[in-house]
Amino acid sequence: MASRRLISSTRAAATSPAAKLRAVLDKPGCVVMPCCFDALSAVMIQRADFPVTFMSGFGVSSTYGLPDTQLVQYAEMQQAAANITNAVSIPVIADGDTGYGNAMNVKRTVRGYAQAGVACIMLEDQKAPKRCGHTKGKDVVGMEEAMTRIQAAVDVREEFGLDILIMARTDARAIHGLDHAIDRCKRFVEIGADLTFLEAPRSEEEMLRYCTEVPGHKMANMLENGITPILCPGELGDMGYKLSAYPFALLNASIVAMNEALQLLKAGESPSNLSFKELQDIVGFTRYFEEEIKYKVDGEDN
Repeated sequence: MASRRLISSTRAAATSPAAKLRAVLDKPGCVVMPCCFDALSAVMIQRADFPVTFMSGFGVSSTYGLPDTQLVQYAEMQQAAANITNAVSIPVIADGDTGYGNAMNVKRTVRGYAQAGVACIMLEDQKAPKRCGHTKGKDVVGMEEAMTRIQAAVDVREEFGLDILIMARTDARAIHGLDHAIDRCKRFVEIGADLTFLEAPRSEEEMLRYCTEVPGHKMANMLENGITPILCPGELGDMGYKLSAYPFALLNASIVAMNEALQLLKAGESPSNLSFKELQDIVGFTRYFEEEIKYKVDGEDN
């Protein structure tokens, strides 16, 4: 019995969300990573055979009808992460914003995200209330506080043996310049961050400098109509990026599709372009019906 538990534990560790993400990061080139904002959008990403997704704070805020200005807090974000990880088997990187307070809050946030099944948590150095990195009015905390946040995340991972990766993000480019932002990323790596994310570089030259000067895995944010140049995955991979996030691709598409459907309804037309059978399959009825048959008790009526 004990040996069976050991084998089961070993298999679970090998297929943990963090282990799956490490396997993705070990592959050559830059991995395209669509961002999700709820369980359904994550399911669609997995059905399209993408190997990883990112839970966007901007996207989750939008599901509450709110802007990404930290009006949505830890409890809502942790629950959103749990809903998403329960719906898919691909690894999920989740936005942890600023950690929602001081170092002890950061530690609680990392533990909560790990318990929710998140493969990697992203933590940033903005002042609260933080906001989308491509919008006006953002500011960052000092160097010492920024490092303390990441140190707290690394510490709690070690203290509790958590199997979760840490992505450290800096928004310092907009406030202190590129040199300072690169310095922050280097120090994040020294502390123990597994990935870094320098938000909103303004040119290909800046992106290349970041990739050249900062060791470790790096994420690019391909935000449509944002500050950073939009490059193809091949170009990003050649620079040294490992992940390319597309934060608005699905959110924008869903808003456009809903607007179009509403206009058709207003005009007295039917907007349906998906069969009911297809819809049932996407939301899980096909799998449910299969298991209903598998676990049917003899003599039980459906």
